[in-house]
Amino acid sequence: MKLLTGVTATLALSAGFATAQDISGDTVKIGAMVDMTGVYSANGGMGAVLGAEMAIEDFGGTVNGKPIELLSANYQNRVDVASNLAREWIDQDGVDMMIESTDSAAAIAIQNIGKEKNVLSVAAGSASTALTNGECAATGIHYVYDTYALATGTGNAIVKNGLTDWYFITADYAFGHSLEENTASVVQELGGNVVGTVRHPFKATDYSSFILQAQSSGSDVVAFANAGTDFSTALKQASEFGVVQGGQTIAGMLVFLTDIYALGLDVAQGLTYTTGFYWDHNDETRAFAARFKERHGSMPTMIHAGFYSAVTHYLNAVEATGTDDTATVRKWMGENPINDFFAKDGYIREDGRMMHTMYLAQVKSPDEAENEDDVARVLREIPAEEAYMPLEKSTCALVNG
Repeated sequence: MKLLTGVTATLALSAGFATAQDISGDTVKIGAMVDMTGVYSANGGMGAVLGAEMAIEDFGGTVNGKPIELLSANYQNRVDVASNLAREWIDQDGVDMMIESTDSAAAIAIQNIGKEKNVLSVAAGSASTALTNGECAATGIHYVYDTYALATGTGNAIVKNGLTDWYFITADYAFGHSLEENTASVVQELGGNVVGTVRHPFKATDYSSFILQAQSSGSDVVAFANAGTDFSTALKQASEFGVVQGGQTIAGMLVFLTDIYALGLDVAQGLTYTTGFYWDHNDETRAFAARFKERHGSMPTMIHAGFYSAVTHYLNAVEATGTDDTATVRKWMGENPINDFFAKDGYIREDGRMMHTMYLAQVKSPDEAENEDDVARVLREIPAEEAYMPLEKSTCALVNG
């Protein structure tokens, strides 16, 4: 009996006439696992599924004459549901590649199942560096961003502006811990200090006690190591408590375009953050964003754009090799650069990290915005080798084995 988990959608596109030499089941199947209803539904969710759909459509709906089928499902922010879905997709549906926009704990579970079953998995929404360190897998790719890159970009910028004493309000699970740890390391390496940390439960609604502790700490910076509605709710309450008015700077360690929309420029203005994509960066990003907004109703986040890029790179590999064999496809993906609107000269390292330029951005003031989507500016590009953890620091067995 199939596991029912909220929403499961299938996109099947028509086949062409050519034949592939080695396509299992005569269909290339991709499974997109996302949060469709919870705290990450705006930054990933159905927008991520749309990114995958657009990639398949732009590819022509077939690869080497075989149809491309997209399964999508809501994992309900539960690791057990994510694990059961991954096993069902592989064992019953014959999925060849899984791509996710989930939390880090679920992403690690999916990657481990992919490793066990020899199925490619792409983490395109989760952030933990564990995916390319202790939990790395030859079948796993970490695509859009990670906590090391977020910490490097935002931590560097703020500390170098003379704000050295940090207080963390951290989501109490793998992602939050990793983001706090990576950022604290950057702060301390630059001569700064962590004066305190408090951890909040997932999907908290009242941050008043955490914010009061941060205010009483005397820190220069109050850093939110959380995401989604956890972040937007916390930042709204920090605004109500007058954190910035009291002389402290707020650092959002993971900020999505959808968070800025939710907060509004009155609350979010001046916020400096690191991102893997911004829609208004160049002509190519604007062209994709316009197509995406026409169908989704809003501009794409970095996860939405990353889904498109990752699915396209995977399909290019299947087309080039004539097979959906996991090892063959993964090898091609690692040996060939990624050049599209999302990444220029991107590449996948042996630890699974997709290396590409990140961006330091800042939220505009209401007076600066020319329209509802003109919410941020890119301050500088952060080269991949600067943004991501060097291989010599990796604990991945594929690197140091």
